[in-house]
Amino acid sequence: MHHDTYADPYIAAILAETKSIAMVGASAASNRPSFFAMKYLLSKGYAVIPVNPALAGQQIQGRKVYAALADVPGPVDMVDIFRNSAAALESVREAIRLKERLGIKVVWMQLGVRNDQAAAEAEAAGLQVVMNRCPKIEYGRLSGEIGWAGVNAGTLSSRRPLLSGHGVQSHIIAGKR
Repeated sequence: MHHDTYADPYIAAILAETKSIAMVGASAASNRPSFFAMKYLLSKGYAVIPVNPALAGQQIQGRKVYAALADVPGPVDMVDIFRNSAAALESVREAIRLKERLGIKVVWMQLGVRNDQAAAEAEAAGLQVVMNRCPKIEYGRLSGEIGWAGVNAGTLSSRRPLLSGHGVQSHIIAGKR
């Protein structure tokens, strides 16, 4: 797969089919991007499992923090990597080793994180890969919710958004209920 761009149906299908996310590099600091992403994804009904060796045993947003992906009891549909591009390879290899035990289907590398070797190894192991994207941003963009925040998503449509049941400004992606 070519990882410079992704088709919207590819991203939407991943986000619609994912139920649980292991967030590698999750932070308890409320000003960190991983904290915002975790809070948003939790609000959309995802089970988010924080992974950070420095915070193991503590809680982030009411969720127990694990030291390593190997410590997570599972299931995990997606591994969301909030580490730098060089460190992503190690996280991806751990996800590949644990994919059967945890049920991992997707490796997602956050904005600014791209490691083509890691992507190739993940795809060879049968995992879907997304790089240099944020699931929070993609969810908001694809559901139309990001437009409510005054951000131009680049799409003009008369299609009504799918509402989540938590108010008119809380949208969902088709297929995710």
